[in-house]
Amino acid sequence: MMSTRLNPPGLSLDLPPHVAQSVFDDGQCMASALADSVAAMLRLGLWQRGDASLLVSGGRSPLPFLRALSQRKLDWSRVSVSLVDERWVPAEHADSNARLVRENLLQGAASVAHFVPLYGGEDSPEAGLDACEGRLRRLQRPFDAVVLGMGDDGHFASLFPGVADLATLLADGAPTLAATRPASAAHARITLSLAALQDARNLLLQITGERKRAVLETAARDGDRLALPVAALLHQTRTPLRVFFSPIE
Repeated sequence: MMSTRLNPPGLSLDLPPHVAQSVFDDGQCMASALADSVAAMLRLGLWQRGDASLLVSGGRSPLPFLRALSQRKLDWSRVSVSLVDERWVPAEHADSNARLVRENLLQGAASVAHFVPLYGGEDSPEAGLDACEGRLRRLQRPFDAVVLGMGDDGHFASLFPGVADLATLLADGAPTLAATRPASAAHARITLSLAALQDARNLLLQITGERKRAVLETAARDGDRLALPVAALLHQTRTPLRVFFSPIE
C-alpha cells in the first residue's frame, strides 16, 4: 500500500526558516499532494480574479505531478499554462517541454486550458525573445503558481552554473527572459529570470532523491548562487517558497 505520511520523522530538510517544506515517503504521494496544492491555488485565482495562470517545468521529474494535476477538477477553460523555460526546438521534438506538457498535463478536462508556448520558431532563442515576451503578457500576473524543479548541478529553469550573465539573471531587476546555452545541455534554451519567476503568488520546488537533497542543503548552507543557482531561489524572500521533497521517486 502506498504510504501517505507527510513529513516522516527524520526527513526534514535543512533549509532557511522562511522556506516552507513538505516531505513525503515517496514520489507518488508527493506528486498527488503537489497537484492538490496547485489546484487549490488555481481555484483561488479563478474565484478572486476570474482566471488563473500556471508556469511549470519540463524534464522527467514533473511527469507524475503533471498527470495528477490534469485530473483535478477545475474550470480549465479559464486557466493559462506556460513554461519556466524551454529548449529551442520545435513543439513536436522529443526534447520539447511544450510537447511534455501537452502529453501529460493538457489531457482530458485539462485539454481546454490555454497553453502559451515559449518557442516561437525563430532561428535562435535570442531572435525569439521579444515575441516570446509578448506571448507571456497574455498570462494573468502575478502568476498564481510557479512549479520548479532542480538539477543535480543546482540549476532551476534554465539558470545553469556557468551560463553567460548568470549573476544578472539571478538579480533583482533582471529582464523577463534570456537565452542561455548551458555547456552541459544539448540545446540552446530560453528561460525566465529569477525576478520574473518571483512575479508570482506562490513558488513551489519539487525534488526527489538523496543526491538532490544534498545539493539543496548545500545551496541553503553556503548560499553560493553562481556555483549552485538554486541558492538564489532559497534565499529570496520576495515570494513565498515551499519545497516538496521525497527521498524516493
